[in-house]
Amino acid sequence: MNKRFFIFSAAILAFAGMSAQTSGIDAVLQQIEANNKELQANSHLISSQKLENKTNNNLPDPTLSYAHLWDSKNSDETVGEMVISQSFDFPTLYATRGKMNRLKTNALDAQATAFRQQILLQAKEVCLDIIMLQRQQALLDERLKNAEELSAMYTRRLETGDANALETNKINLELLNVRTEARMNQTALNNKLKELLVLNGNQPFTPGRPMPGVTPNAQALGLTEYPAVPLPTDFRPLADELLASDPTLQSLQGESSAARKQISASKQGWLPKLELGYRRNTESGHPLNGVVVGFSFPLFENRNKVKIAKTQALNIDYQKENAALQAALPCGNSMKRPRTCTLPWRNTSAPSINSKTFLY
Repeated sequence: MNKRFFIFSAAILAFAGMSAQTSGIDAVLQQIEANNKELQANSHLISSQKLENKTNNNLPDPTLSYAHLWDSKNSDETVGEMVISQSFDFPTLYATRGKMNRLKTNALDAQATAFRQQILLQAKEVCLDIIMLQRQQALLDERLKNAEELSAMYTRRLETGDANALETNKINLELLNVRTEARMNQTALNNKLKELLVLNGNQPFTPGRPMPGVTPNAQALGLTEYPAVPLPTDFRPLADELLASDPTLQSLQGESSAARKQISASKQGWLPKLELGYRRNTESGHPLNGVVVGFSFPLFENRNKVKIAKTQALNIDYQKENAALQAALPCGNSMKRPRTCTLPWRNTSAPSINSKTFLY
């Protein structure tokens, strides 16, 4: 069962049962969203990429030059020349690159949303695993208590001759198995709690009560009950709406549109570059002022850039089509036959460790 299937199913149920989420899971996810190191790092990365895109549309630096000439035979004959100039691309190119940067910004925002959903889905999976392991631990503790009482009873019966050694050994073996299973389950529960703490950036979940080195427990986090998630009668409207708002698809759509603008910008790269400036010639006793106008024709600089832009656009288009197919694939048959779509749950009272319910 691939990861996209889990995310798709989780997102559908989140949309349907958003109002039924438990406050315990919500509170944990809110803190993880604020403290998670990966989310913080990704936020700074997205910001830097946006700024980098803006710098690609800046004007080149202006130039200032000064030349001093003199006559080797007559030192009184000197000429000074100062030139200030500013070069820039053809004006329409800046407008095209500005539109392309806005499309890239939208794509980056969608990437940030998709990454946020991925981290919070991972955290929610851990929360649901903790609920399952906590409930299982309560059952195992009860079994262990009963097994210990049964073992003690058979030990007394063996001493009085009311039971034989074979029966007592079977009971003791069962006690050993239950004790081992309870310890393994407790270890798994502790590991999940530590994993949740790492997702929170190793910050305490209780504000104002830092407990360094102490792993929180399920009761303190409010992770004791499964959230009630009502299933919709028809998945098709939800699926269509979720696919239309899928951040990964939106990101690829933005990248595709930006790639199309890049093709247009590459074509405009054949337009001449312009240069304007001021020139002052301080010949002895007779200064002259003037205007500098220049053109640069990109005969070699823009070669193959249009082909490169078209190839990159095709690459993004194929990625977008593949992502759309994969997003629609998991329950594609269930849109026509909902009863034949197998969701990754066993039951709502005791889901498996890998069970998924909804997305925050």
